[in-house]
Amino acid sequence: MANLILTGILEKMTGKDKDYRYMATSDLLNELNKDGFKIDADLEAKLSNTVIQQLDDAAGDVSGLAVKCLAPLVKKIREQLVLEMTAKLCDKLLNGKEQNRDIASIALKTIVSEVPSSSVAQSVLVSISPKLIRGIVTPEMSSEIKCECLDILCEVLHKYGSLMVSDHEGLLNALLPQLNTNQASVRKKAVSSIASLASSLSDDFLARATAEVIRVLKNKGTKSEITRTNIQMIGALSRAVGYRFGPHLGDTVLILINYCKNASENDEELRENSLQALESLLLRCPRDISPYCIQILQLTLQCLSHDPNFTDNMEEDTDDESYAEEDDDESADEYTDDEDISWKVRRAAAKCLGALIVSRPEMLSRLYEEACPKLIDRFKEREENVKMDIFNTFIELLRQTGNFTKGQTTFDESRQVHPKYLLKQEVPKIVRSVNKQLREKSVKTKVGAFSVLKELVIVLPDCLADHIGSLTPGIEKALCEKSSTSNLKIEALVFTRLVLSSHDPFVFHPYIEAISSPIISAVGERYYKVTAEALRACGELLRVVRPTSEDNGFDFTPYVHNIYTTVMSRLTNQDQDQEVKECAISCMGLVVSAFGDHLGGELITCLPVLVDRMGNEITRLTAVKAFTVIAASPLHLDLSCVLEPVISELTAFLRKANRALRQATLASLNTLIVGYGNQIGSSAYEVIVAELSMLISDSDLHMASLALELCCTLMADNKKPGPTVGVTVRNRVLPQALTLVRSSLLQGQALLALQNFFAALVYSAHTSFDALLDSLLSTAKPNAQSSGVARQALFSIAQCVAVLCLSVDDQKCSSTINMLTGILKCDAATNSAKQHLSLLCLGEIGRRKDLSSHELIENIVIESFQSPFEEIKSAASYALGNIAVGNLPKYLPFILDKIDNQQKKQYLLLHSLKEVIVRQSVDKAEFDNSSVEKITSLLFNHCESEEEGVRNVVAECLGKIALIEPGKLVPALKERTSSPAAFIRATVVIAVKYSIVERHEKIDEILYTDMSSFLMLINDTDRHVRRAAVLALSTAAHNKPSLVKGLLPQLLPLLYDQTVIRKDLIRTVDLGPFKHTVDDGLELRKAAFECVDTLLDGCLDQVNPSSFIVPYLLSGLDDHYDVKMPCHLILSKLADKCPAAVLAVLDSLVEPLQKTISFRPKQDAVKQEVDRNEDMIRSALRGISSLNRISGGECSHKLKNLMNEIAKSQALSEKYSSIRNE
Repeated sequence: MANLILTGILEKMTGKDKDYRYMATSDLLNELNKDGFKIDADLEAKLSNTVIQQLDDAAGDVSGLAVKCLAPLVKKIREQLVLEMTAKLCDKLLNGKEQNRDIASIALKTIVSEVPSSSVAQSVLVSISPKLIRGIVTPEMSSEIKCECLDILCEVLHKYGSLMVSDHEGLLNALLPQLNTNQASVRKKAVSSIASLASSLSDDFLARATAEVIRVLKNKGTKSEITRTNIQMIGALSRAVGYRFGPHLGDTVLILINYCKNASENDEELRENSLQALESLLLRCPRDISPYCIQILQLTLQCLSHDPNFTDNMEEDTDDESYAEEDDDESADEYTDDEDISWKVRRAAAKCLGALIVSRPEMLSRLYEEACPKLIDRFKEREENVKMDIFNTFIELLRQTGNFTKGQTTFDESRQVHPKYLLKQEVPKIVRSVNKQLREKSVKTKVGAFSVLKELVIVLPDCLADHIGSLTPGIEKALCEKSSTSNLKIEALVFTRLVLSSHDPFVFHPYIEAISSPIISAVGERYYKVTAEALRACGELLRVVRPTSEDNGFDFTPYVHNIYTTVMSRLTNQDQDQEVKECAISCMGLVVSAFGDHLGGELITCLPVLVDRMGNEITRLTAVKAFTVIAASPLHLDLSCVLEPVISELTAFLRKANRALRQATLASLNTLIVGYGNQIGSSAYEVIVAELSMLISDSDLHMASLALELCCTLMADNKKPGPTVGVTVRNRVLPQALTLVRSSLLQGQALLALQNFFAALVYSAHTSFDALLDSLLSTAKPNAQSSGVARQALFSIAQCVAVLCLSVDDQKCSSTINMLTGILKCDAATNSAKQHLSLLCLGEIGRRKDLSSHELIENIVIESFQSPFEEIKSAASYALGNIAVGNLPKYLPFILDKIDNQQKKQYLLLHSLKEVIVRQSVDKAEFDNSSVEKITSLLFNHCESEEEGVRNVVAECLGKIALIEPGKLVPALKERTSSPAAFIRATVVIAVKYSIVERHEKIDEILYTDMSSFLMLINDTDRHVRRAAVLALSTAAHNKPSLVKGLLPQLLPLLYDQTVIRKDLIRTVDLGPFKHTVDDGLELRKAAFECVDTLLDGCLDQVNPSSFIVPYLLSGLDDHYDVKMPCHLILSKLADKCPAAVLAVLDSLVEPLQKTISFRPKQDAVKQEVDRNEDMIRSALRGISSLNRISGGECSHKLKNLMNEIAKSQALSEKYSSIRNE
């Protein structure tokens, strides 16, 4: 049936009537697009011939439809017929009539793009390539035919260049001469074709193509237009092959610089092309172009002001801040010349400089010294598009400064070579120059000027304090002039908001009238984005108008009514954008919080509107936050008119699924109860408590901590009516709290909130201490659902018991301690869980309270050292140390004496001593001199212990006591770095590691001068010492980067050496039936790579990624599982932070990653090995994903092939997709 229909269509297609032919071709297109379309072999040839004939149809709409038919047709006919069609089309293109040439070209491109498989594509390419090449190289061919052939070839090479490897040489021979032909259109098409071919060329052919282009450029007799084409070719090649062009820069860059400098006065396009090529090279070959960066910088700065037809004395350049409005007909500084194209050179120079800024963060200081003043000076550029590019380049400089200096200290920024310091020196000049631009008539210029100011405030938040007065007229003009566009108003408002939020309020007071009036007017704008920004700026304005410190002497009352009325009109308007509604609610919250005491009766009008917004699902979250701000106001406003409905709404929100809403609701309730608890009824409290009980679980610890804090606020509020809250909390919340305390996930803020909850519960009425204590201790017992309680949960229970005991009188506390010591005296073998908890409880109570009144408690605890259970011994050690913290003079000598006299208990006693020292270092307490000497002497005596566990505890003790007495300990530790005993050297370095903590300590200044003595042990002969030094360096880089930054030039080569596999550390152990290989250097290599990973976070500016990636990271990617994992992390960080360095060696990194994801464990491998391998594959895929994100990575054939492999494997493809979505 289908064939009969098709026969009819084909007959009509060859008819004389144009309309019949059109309708028949349209019907054919519909048939071909049907999924179930099938055709007999006999009709195939007829159909393909007819469609080809239709391409020559005199009616353009018919031939256009015939082209559309080709796309589905080539997928449904035999390969032989496709080849015949392409042969006919090539013949039409090369030998046919001129009027049919275009349609033949389009038809060929359609077939090439739609061929169904790579095998058919291969056959098509074999068929058409020689014909296209003939069309290009035959001298008799017209330039139009050559252009069409080049156009088709460009499409073919772009899509199937990798399938034409055997033709690459012939294609190059055909295409390269076309760069030097006299026809401009042919040269232009040749550039595109060679660029498409280059992405699939081998390195040898790429070198040959580049050499030919450079040969032409070196020839002094070459015509200028051909020179321009070849320079464009260099830019196109670098864009096509990316980092692979790096090896050819030695010949290329200097030629480009010379052409740019020495071009004739009228040859602006040559300069432009040279700068565009240099821009491409800077972005795509950052490693190889490093030696030429300074020359390129000087060139771009020179070209940035290249304006031969315009000199500075042609404009009135004055720094006078006052100005008068110019008449519209004045055009003194509006020089125009339609033939002047020097602006193209300046634009290309600005973009080239931008590429230099983006790709060379290490040159920032130099850029500030040389480029920054030049850029600021060029803000006066007369060509608007060029001026926008100069603004964008300057913004890139500011952004790079912010990114590069992120996380650096104020001390770093005060150095005179630091980019931020250099930028601060330029601020007055920037403001003067920008102010001139804000006076310009052009809206585009003003938008760009505000963008510069906005970025400046983000990078240097407090830099405009002295310039507010000079900037105010520009802001006012931008917001008030009729010619101002929405874009300009938005940029001006964003800048104003940032300035208001980042500067001291008092600097604005002299100009508050001029600043506030346009902001308030902008709130009434029709365009919603302007209104929303104006409301945000208005919120910041309130902080300035009425700062929290009342003694500022500024009269804010004239602004109260105006601001309130303007914001209220927006708040009550329902017919507006969601963003405006939310901003109006937030702003009104701030208005009421700041001016509530001056609003009088208007407060009763606006508060119910905010309550109404709480009832609307799309505005309720914003309204809840607004009420939190109002309730926290220091004005303590009268909210009685809305308090009841607000509390009711908030209570209902605690049941909602929206986590952000519940979180905001808990904060709002807390604030309201603290401020207005006496006005809330007891029934409302009971409902709140019932809802809170549902939020207390370990599924969301943050929410649980907020709920517990609110419970504490409820019980602590003495102003509330009735004594029933404590009872309600006990009945509804306590069971949930007792369940939570058993969770092994409990920690941090949630644990602290839980401790405060138990203390508050004891203080409140109707709660018995004994009952509460019994309930807490009972949670440690195994129940029907679980076999026992996790170790972490026992610590949580013990801390809660301790807080509970300290919340009651001494008598009850003493009886509890007696009860706990009684448990310890029982048979240890039968009550191990009870004993464990009792010891932890005694330790937690002893840390907080002196237990010396309980005689011989230390002996009772030390008896538990004899227990057969390891966890009991550990708990006893912990308890003894913490009890000693409560009374050092009595218990510290006892511990020191036992360490000396009881060798068998030495390890446990050292742990007790560690608890004492750690608590003292955290609490900033000090030992007396005799104690310090005794402790240090004892610890140094045990530095050389054969047991690694003892050495580690000794090191931690030394490190923590060094925090308390750095003047004595650091010299003593330094002295032992030259000890002949390796264990002593390792122990003192680990001690230094423990002394480097995140918070500032007095040891930092002492360590700063002596750090090299410890870290240079990374070059020690003993591997244990080297590993200790690597760990110390890693800790310092994480916690105090400033301690090690100055040492990194010497340390990094030594650190990189530790990542290398050393054969002398690999040994074979004979286990009888089989032999086992042991790698003693594995832990050291793993630590070294993890250290590099840490350095990339805090000391990136000191690390030279290029020297590390090859050979060290490359070696690590092919190492043991434990080493590969950190290497994959390092690779991901480098790809994000230093893409240029990774791009330069991308091909070499692909092979070890490919090997990792292709590895399969043996069939008899245990589950642990299989799981480890799965983890490693996922880790490698994360690294591959980061490589794939690098701009320019698509130029790597090896990476392309790897991605194809991943796509073909279902398992790998699924894993990769899930990683991309993480």
